Amino acid sequence: MHAIRLHAFGPAENLTYEQTVDPRPGPGEVRIKVAAAGVHVIDTYFRAGSDELPYALPELPTVPGREVAGTIDELGEGVGDEWLGRRVVAHLGMAPGGYAELAVVAVEKVHVLPDGLTAAQAVAMIGTGRTTVGILLFADLTADDLVIVTGAAGGIGSLLVQYARSVGATVVGLAGGPTKVARVAELGADVAVDYESAGWVEQVGQAVGDRRATVVFDAVAGAQGLAAVDLLGPGGRHLVYGWIGGPLQFTDAELERRGITSQQVIGKPLMDRIGGPAGMRKLEEDAMALAASGTVVPPVHPFPLADAAAAHRAIETRGTIGKVVLVP
Repeated sequence: MHAIRLHAFGPAENLTYEQTVDPRPGPGEVRIKVAAAGVHVIDTYFRAGSDELPYALPELPTVPGREVAGTIDELGEGVGDEWLGRRVVAHLGMAPGGYAELAVVAVEKVHVLPDGLTAAQAVAMIGTGRTTVGILLFADLTADDLVIVTGAAGGIGSLLVQYARSVGATVVGLAGGPTKVARVAELGADVAVDYESAGWVEQVGQAVGDRRATVVFDAVAGAQGLAAVDLLGPGGRHLVYGWIGGPLQFTDAELERRGITSQQVIGKPLMDRIGGPAGMRKLEEDAMALAASGTVVPPVHPFPLADAAAAHRAIETRGTIGKVVLVP
């Protein structure tokens, strides 16, 4: 098979497209002929050998990637024949191996693809989608909410915009650059604003009038995240799931003065909320159901498998819209 291999930590160019040995499933495992493989921002940190992640770096050489969808083409010992030929999607966990034409995973981790859901869409939901569902557990959105989504053109942000609209909330989507802003408007945001332009805060204020935001879903933090927080009214919730603009933290006194709450909603807080890793499968099931029902349609940004380095560069330069997917 062909796969992307990493022989040394470093820049995106270290991802090389190679021919390697076909993997074989062991007991309780299945092999998936990959139709789409997800690329996550965390993958770029692993590739670079970053020490900023709370995870051990993989042993080298490795085939990166943790999200795959496709068709089961081989069964390991003890797996029922009914699995052969099924269209499935799986999150591989911390085991790498997704950037490849073939991937092996325990059968207990796979989900059968709902009818009408493409492999690329399923990959978008199995990881990014499950995180989105987890974030929403902290929000309790209703039609009365005025929601601000920073990074609204990203994989998670685009799903948050659609879900918030589905419950009737008013949605302000913030993104960088006219192309992304146009995409956010297409996703259904009531207000789509370029937060790299001067005067964007005033533009939001003019659009929503006297209303104050009740929820900020923040993937950016930093100065732009702070400006979004300034739009929250008393009782507002600042839910943080990213900080590409730099950390944004408030003292208890500052939160009390503003009359808001602020919390990180990924990592340990999410694990605590769902009862640990065992709760992840329920999040995956709920995410797949959201997409299958049409409540959300995950935007995908495809790259050929051989161009994995270009996919990483695009993520690192914030040049993507939706979920980045590699297609063998």
